[in-house]
Amino acid sequence: MTRLSNRDLVLLVLLTLFWGVNWPVMKFGVTELPPLYFRTICIGGGLVVMAIAARAMGVPLAVPRGAWPRIVRLSIPNLIVWHTLVVIALKMLPSGRAAILGYTMPVWAVLAGLLFFGERPLARHWWGVAAAFGGTLLLLSSEFTALAGSPLGTLLMLVAAAAWGYGTHLMRRHLTDMPVLALTFWMLALTLPVMIAGSVLFERAAWRAPTAGEWAAIAYNVVFAIAFCHVVWSRLARTLPPAASGLSVMMIPVLGVFSGMWMLGERPYWQDYAALVLILFALATVLLAPRGATRAPS
Repeated sequence: MTRLSNRDLVLLVLLTLFWGVNWPVMKFGVTELPPLYFRTICIGGGLVVMAIAARAMGVPLAVPRGAWPRIVRLSIPNLIVWHTLVVIALKMLPSGRAAILGYTMPVWAVLAGLLFFGERPLARHWWGVAAAFGGTLLLLSSEFTALAGSPLGTLLMLVAAAAWGYGTHLMRRHLTDMPVLALTFWMLALTLPVMIAGSVLFERAAWRAPTAGEWAAIAYNVVFAIAFCHVVWSRLARTLPPAASGLSVMMIPVLGVFSGMWMLGERPYWQDYAALVLILFALATVLLAPRGATRAPS
């Protein structure tokens, strides 16, 4: 198994930290700003920074002949559906709860593999599916019973996670000669007009200039959550050991919950903690190979 260099280990820790903390940062950004408007500014700024980074790194952004249909197909579940539904759901949910629901994605990927791609899940994967289902029911039940609950926000996050899980299979099956950074750049570029159109149609009356704090949230998303993390992931995606990527994904919702408590004063209920434990167990069954297992050649 490929070993992480010290540099890659630092980058992986920063990636996990930046994406985990971004949940309360996004929640702060969409609390008063229209969510699609907020995300439009973030993605637009992120594309500018990524283009500068690609030029500095010598990564070509040119699209090969005939690649556009594949890029569009990959963009829809992985970025367009994900980004759109997540920012709308964050308007309705605490950031920690949204993070827990969003990172049920690997479990949905198992189900997508079974339903659409003929894969046969292992027995331990079914334990993970059951645990994730139990955690989701806990969160849904508390949203239905809470006076100010938002079951719609929970359902939107689950649809977003399911779309992302389905999209991971498309990413594996639709290989391209494009650099990962270039592919991500154009997938984000295709997401931007959808965000703009949605904001113009449904949020135009609520547009306003962001406050200083909201600009800080936008800057964090532009520089760290979008540009830095995508550039780092493009470097690590092809060399990262499976255990390292699995542990990184598992830590992101944990950071989302506790950074939401620290930054926004959120107070999770017992259902949030129980669901977090169940979903971390589910992620472990899906992402972490048993001791002694070897990675299949890619």
